[in-house]
Amino acid sequence: MKIVLGVSSGIAIYKAVDLVSRLRKENHKLCVVMTPDATKLVSPVVFSSVGNCPVYSDWMDVKDGWIPHTELSRTADMLLIAPATANTISKIANGIADNLLTLVAMGFSKKAKILVPTMNHRMYVNPIFQENLEKLKKLGWFVVEPEEGYLACGEIGKGRYPENEKIVEAVYLLTTPKKLAGKRVLITAGPTRERIDTVRFITNASSGKMGYALATVAKRMGATVCLVSGPTYLRPPYFVDEFVSVESSEEMFNEVMKRYDEVDIVIMNAAVGDYRPKETFSGKLKKTEKELILHLERTKDILEELGHRKKHQFLVGFAAEIGNFEENALKKLRKKNLDLIILNDARKAFSSERVEVFIYAQEGLVKRIDEDDKIRVAGGILDVISNIAGGSSY
Repeated sequence: MKIVLGVSSGIAIYKAVDLVSRLRKENHKLCVVMTPDATKLVSPVVFSSVGNCPVYSDWMDVKDGWIPHTELSRTADMLLIAPATANTISKIANGIADNLLTLVAMGFSKKAKILVPTMNHRMYVNPIFQENLEKLKKLGWFVVEPEEGYLACGEIGKGRYPENEKIVEAVYLLTTPKKLAGKRVLITAGPTRERIDTVRFITNASSGKMGYALATVAKRMGATVCLVSGPTYLRPPYFVDEFVSVESSEEMFNEVMKRYDEVDIVIMNAAVGDYRPKETFSGKLKKTEKELILHLERTKDILEELGHRKKHQFLVGFAAEIGNFEENALKKLRKKNLDLIILNDARKAFSSERVEVFIYAQEGLVKRIDEDDKIRVAGGILDVISNIAGGSSY
């Protein structure tokens, strides 16, 4: 994808250098347009070197009939302005085109457009600025909101440049085909913990990465996404509509059941504990010379219960197996009244950044997705789901 990155003269401009690097690594074709004052803060040579791309700042830089503002706005797929100062945003909102960046913005009418406002928090909450920002939102600009925290001026408030990872995710959010538009999707992820005492618990090796990848890609595809997650060390996915943190299998059961009637698609990726201690001890059990014997009882089978209660929902489960792969997956699919089941090798699924999966329906194998990173595998899984359950008629 061809992206024009607009850079205005906020103090956060140094973070835009890393953004250029990240976008280049994602194989996007870049052009950088800097405001005149931005070139005084960071040399255009820096952006050109890091992005392996041309950098423009003079609207009069016409060569052989090539006019910068008309050609860049015509040929690019997206305009991304980061950092976007109050001055630049207000100019665009009011049709002022007095430098190359605002001229390019004027030419972007129906294409993808992203603003990343960064400024002092008192400037950000100024009613005039907020009116300008709301005006641009209504005109189709997607705004990656600034974060709250310590600002360069020494004050604390909303106005910090967000993580570049979030800005890159916004690029995919705007440009991914919306195959799940209008669908309400519930996804579970991660392990559960069953308490022995205040500090000890029974759990498993699930990282949650597959479930988080599914939530990320489902949102990119236009779904309204709720992610119910057991304890992980992962940051909640950007832009998901609802993130619910739970610990035990009982908590996960309750949160899923609360939402089940209102959703269209459920993907149960969580590695829910099958057993829990019959008795949970208060405080911390002291070590003694005697053996500690734990009596375990079955937890509720969330997926089986969802299958019993299924009405309009499209229900997807996961099977992490270490033997008799297809036989065990199909048995689970039919026993729990699932529409699809995703089979993977338990010895690899929890510990690896990459995974291979097999997707089964009642009639047998639907698709094999070769080993790849979990975001791409999630995309393949959701493509299959959208082809079967997608569209407003399901």
